[in-house]
Amino acid sequence: MANKFVALENIQEVLYERTIPTVTLYNRLEGRPRTDNFERALRAEVRDALWMITRQWQMGEFRGDDAGSPVLAKAHIRTTALNKYQAAEHPAQAFRADVPLEAKVEQRPFPFKVGDQEISLDLRLLMGRQWNKMLAAEGLGHLRSQYRTQYPIEQPDPGNRDQAQILAHREAWQQIAAVAGRRMDGAKLYFYLKADPGHHAYDSITLDSDGDKPTLDQLAEAFTSWFEKLFFQPAEPQNNAWKPGYLEYQFGASAPHNDREKVLNAKEYYQGHLDWYNLDIDPEADSLGEVPDAPGSDIRGTTLTLLPATIDFDGMPHTRWWRFEEGKTHFGDISPDTTDLNKLLLMEFALVYANDWFLIPFDLPVGTLAEVRGLTVTNVFGERFWINPSGKGADEDWQRWSMFNLSIIGDEEVGADQSLLLLPTVPKILESKPLEQFTMTRDEMANMVWGIEERIPLPAAGSKPGPEAAHELRRFYEQWLADAIESGDITPEEAEYMADIRYQVMTRVPENWIPFIPVHVPGSNREIQLQRAAMPRFLEGDPGKPEKIRPRTTLLREGLDEEPPQAYFLHEEEVPRAGIRVQQSYQRTRWSHGEVFTWLGVRKKTGRGERSSGLAFDQIVPVKKGGDSS
Repeated sequence: MANKFVALENIQEVLYERTIPTVTLYNRLEGRPRTDNFERALRAEVRDALWMITRQWQMGEFRGDDAGSPVLAKAHIRTTALNKYQAAEHPAQAFRADVPLEAKVEQRPFPFKVGDQEISLDLRLLMGRQWNKMLAAEGLGHLRSQYRTQYPIEQPDPGNRDQAQILAHREAWQQIAAVAGRRMDGAKLYFYLKADPGHHAYDSITLDSDGDKPTLDQLAEAFTSWFEKLFFQPAEPQNNAWKPGYLEYQFGASAPHNDREKVLNAKEYYQGHLDWYNLDIDPEADSLGEVPDAPGSDIRGTTLTLLPATIDFDGMPHTRWWRFEEGKTHFGDISPDTTDLNKLLLMEFALVYANDWFLIPFDLPVGTLAEVRGLTVTNVFGERFWINPSGKGADEDWQRWSMFNLSIIGDEEVGADQSLLLLPTVPKILESKPLEQFTMTRDEMANMVWGIEERIPLPAAGSKPGPEAAHELRRFYEQWLADAIESGDITPEEAEYMADIRYQVMTRVPENWIPFIPVHVPGSNREIQLQRAAMPRFLEGDPGKPEKIRPRTTLLREGLDEEPPQAYFLHEEEVPRAGIRVQQSYQRTRWSHGEVFTWLGVRKKTGRGERSSGLAFDQIVPVKKGGDSS
């Protein structure tokens, strides 16, 4: 065999020019003990001092760079505070940094009514107990019975078909019946006080003395303030950032910038964690409008002179030989897949460029836009360098490296924005179980989109799985109809089937499946959108006109509870083939000054693909024996 050994006359030149790729340098060596006894491996025995020099050569410590470490840095930073906020297309208002931005954006009115049915019994009882405590604290506890009569919790009527949403669910019926006539409905008092400034808490209440009226007025003001502080809600029920047609939140904010405003817009927020990447700069907008109580222009420039500090993190490899790293972060245990590009980039940063990063600290208050206007660095050789931003260049340049930079709306060739946005957001939010939840899914066989109610809020408290609630509701209607027929109140329709087959117009789907049909966008004969429709409720033997099945979740009931009822349209592109899942739940967090915020927020996630409802039209079906066509 031929000798494959290659003699190198000048190994230093070969290493420098890398003419032979197999000859390389190492920047990290890890021991590989062959036994489970580490005693000898940890001794780091050295037989020859020359071995230490060869290891230094192998690690590249003898390679010199004409670079000096930074010893002095001078930076000029311009800051401006966000001073305006706009929820969707509603009028702009003053930006508040004392409220978590998630609560400000996501806040929705708490539901106390679905159609004509009163719900949220737990909140109604909570408000009633609070009012009774306030009365007792002022020596007016003897008035509690009058308030219980004036603002009662109604007893369910088993024969009332309009109370089906209570009577169909045994647990809801039991809870409401247990407190009916025994407890006060505090929500009725709250809404009475808020309906008109001329309403008083002592209206229709017999007082021992007119001197109690000022006390009750003070209690009424304290009562409304208590509830509005306990639950963070929009001042006007419709004045929130939720866009029903997109099933997303949309909002904007602005800050003074030179002689205009820098307007930031968030067109698609639904993730539940709000940060700078949800906002984009709108170059065409000069202002969000006039806001009388908004803070004025406050643009500040700050010049810092300080010593740069090296960035240190757990698991960071040390450059000196025989020095052990912190074992909390073990990059050797990372096993990236072929598609885990982010993991590979993280490992490269941590292992290769770990000691190349320096930190210049600068404190910023929340709700601030900051921009580094200039940065100079002086090294140990006395050389001074002007540092340009790494993200400098055109905003549409895909090769531009940037981090924490805001994107600019549009595809015009404009310069990248180098601002850093620090929003008043929280790192952790506690979320309850879904109060209501539905899935939007496509049904290609029926050529429709369905809103499937997976969790339906109950009138008393909590929620129930949609299929179970729909089954119980339909069973109640069938039982109510059977009782009415048996008592003679309703004469059933009886059909005589002479043939062995019959014509069926359409099949039935579960009552928690709400249809959305495609309709043309006004003014276009090509573009379509989805409109909420309704399935008829067919009951065997019912002589009356079939009722329309209405959704029971507040999100899908958009427009139904208005006067007059409004149609609900959903943009067709918001329902992909994978579908979407939307849920509404309680959110709770603690802000920087210790205050607790609780609100009702919506989340949107990816669905589980297409589904089939089994809906079919114009069928010929066999008639069962005895004339039963069910």
